[in-house]
This record gives sequence, structure tokens and C-alpha cells, in this order.
Amino acid sequence: MSSTFHQVITDVDQNLWIDSLELNEQNLSTNSSSNWEIKKSTLQGGLQQGIDLIEVNNGNFSFAVVPTRGMGIWRGSYSGKTLGWDSPVKDLVHPAFIELNDRGGLGWLKGFNEWIVRCGLSSNGAPGNDVIVDNNGNKAEVFLPLHGKIANIPARFVQVQVEVGTPTTLRIRGIVEETMLFGPALRLTTEISTELGSNKLTIVDEVTNLNTTPEEIEMLYHCNYGPPFLEEGSQLVAPVKLSAPRDQRAQEDLISLSEFRGPTNGYVEQVYFYELLGDSSGESKVMLRNQAGDLGTSMSFSLEQMPCFSLWKNTASLKNGYVTGLEPGSNFPNPKRFERENGRVVLLEPLTSRKFELSLEVHVGSEAVSEVEKEINQLQGSTSPEIFEFAPKNLSAAS
Repeated sequence: MSSTFHQVITDVDQNLWIDSLELNEQNLSTNSSSNWEIKKSTLQGGLQQGIDLIEVNNGNFSFAVVPTRGMGIWRGSYSGKTLGWDSPVKDLVHPAFIELNDRGGLGWLKGFNEWIVRCGLSSNGAPGNDVIVDNNGNKAEVFLPLHGKIANIPARFVQVQVEVGTPTTLRIRGIVEETMLFGPALRLTTEISTELGSNKLTIVDEVTNLNTTPEEIEMLYHCNYGPPFLEEGSQLVAPVKLSAPRDQRAQEDLISLSEFRGPTNGYVEQVYFYELLGDSSGESKVMLRNQAGDLGTSMSFSLEQMPCFSLWKNTASLKNGYVTGLEPGSNFPNPKRFERENGRVVLLEPLTSRKFELSLEVHVGSEAVSEVEKEINQLQGSTSPEIFEFAPKNLSAAS
């Protein structure tokens, strides 16, 4: 028999906000020996002024959710292994200090330091012009900046849940809305959960069109890793149907597509687009593992929900942001106009929703990593990957 503890942290409708909270086995018994904790705090000073932070620790796996930045996940840790990366952006940045149109639409990067950040909801991908219908019903050209708005919108509702049972689940719920008059009205409802003592984190998102007219959505999960998962000789293990470089720069290292360099001063980012294979239910899995094959992190997701996968390589110097991004999404991160022309922009009917689910696990030890590799190899089966030297015209706007 299970019971669930609820604590609302933020509720705009009720004008409710809690500055701090601490939950653990001492003040909320789960009859567990696990040293679990949920801690909510409000950051002060500099660009982080007013940031809400919720730190969750299941006894083995910890992570920090940032309601003020669209319910993104700043960083994590499992058995002392850091999940995330060392960005030149050192602190969490309040959205009030972000101007998305800076540097030709690259202002999103001024707050970019998360382990997991959503790109969307109305648009994501490279900056570019698009055509909308304005408030007078006329077609108008507008500029869309990098990766959309959702990561820089504070949540309007946040709740902590502890579901006591076998197993006990720690869950953070949030609602973030990207809305405007005469424009998109989209709601993200998210649940981020983990079980006590596990090596797994699950994100379940639902995007809802609040309008009574159809609305377009794009969703991509930018999951970013530095050391110790990323190092010279690290590998991406994935069941590949096809892959292609985004542009001429990515073509230069196509021969080492699935391998990573060590920190390289002056390195210029490379991006590769993938179509992956899945099981009979359409579920796929990829893993980033270190050179020795005794440490890895995997993600699982539905190819029906997210048929596009992108690999971002930015193996620059450590000070400049040594990182790779594993990015499942509903689309590739091209300009929205290009994605629409190639049928990869989702159209939500009035008052309907679309679900996205992503599970992330950490694997320590050669045996655990090997088991995941075997699972991915089974998904690959006898299918030979099709690797394009140049991206097909319908895959990349930069080809």
C-alpha cells in the first residue's frame, strides 16, 4: 500500500511561493534506509538572483531542477560521477538577464550550462526567418532566435511529491506556459522522477495547445556531457539506420563519427543528424561511454514521439566548454521554416496534447556498460548503417 506526500512550491493562481523546503527520512518517514533528500532554495546575488533550485537526492543519484529556467535540470551526480559539463557560463542565469536576440539570435547561449535543457516549444534549432500570421490576419516575416523560449520561462506551478511505497518515488511536477495574444498558447506539464537508490531519472512531458486553433510545436532535449563520461576515445553507441553531417565542418571528421577527441583548443562545433532503429514497440536507446568501457550513461525514448536524433560535438578546451550533446527530438535543429518544409514540425489540433518521455540511466563498471552495449547491438541487428558523406537536401539546411 502506498501514500503520497504533496507540497506545492509555486502556484501563481494562488499567489503562493515557498522560499525554502527540506524533506528527508528524518521529517518524512518512508521506512527506507536510503539517505534521500529534497531541498528547495532560492539563489541570491549576481545573475542568479531569484533563481528557484530544487535539489533531489535518491541516496545514489542526485540532480538539480530549475523551475525558474523552464524546469530544466542543471546538473546531476551518480556514485560521485558528475552528469553535466563545465560551461563558460558558470552560474544559473535568471531569464530576466537573457536577451534571446543578442548576437544575431544566439542570446540563448548566455544562460546555457544545463545538463538537460528543453528546446522549444513553438520553435527550436538554428536562428532564422519564418512567416507567421499577425494580429491583423496578414502574413508577416519574423526572426526566430536559437532554440526557442521555453528554457527561459519560469514555471507557474511547481509541486514536490514523495510517493511512499515499494519502491518509493521522488517526483517534481511543474507547469510552464509559453503564451501570447495573437500567437502560440502552449503549456508544458512535466514530471521529473526517480526511485530511491536507483540509477535512473525519468522525464514525462506533455505539451498542450491551449488555443482553439491549430498550433505548431517543436521539441528537442539538449542533454549535455563533459568529463568523466566524455574524454579522448569516448564513444557514442547507437542503433543507426542512417546518419549525415550537418555541414562541411562536420564532414571533416566523418571517419571518426562515433568517437570523441580530448580537449582541443580552437575546435569548432560539429553536428550530425541521425535516424535510429528501435524495438518492436518503437523504443530506442543510445549510450555515451568512456574509453575504457567501464562508465556510461544511456537514454531511452520513443521514436514515434521523437524520431530525430542529433549529436553535437564541441570538444573544445576545458575552459571554452568541453562538451557533447545527445539530442532526441521531434525535429532536427534546423531553422523552423526548413523543418516545416520537410514535414518535421508537429501540428497540434485545438486543445490537444502530445507526450514526450525520456529516461536516463548511469552505468558503472564494465559489466553494466557491456550489458547496455549488447542491448543496443540487438536493436542494430543485421541492419547496416547508411552513413552519408553529404547530408540529403531534406535533412540539413546547411548541406
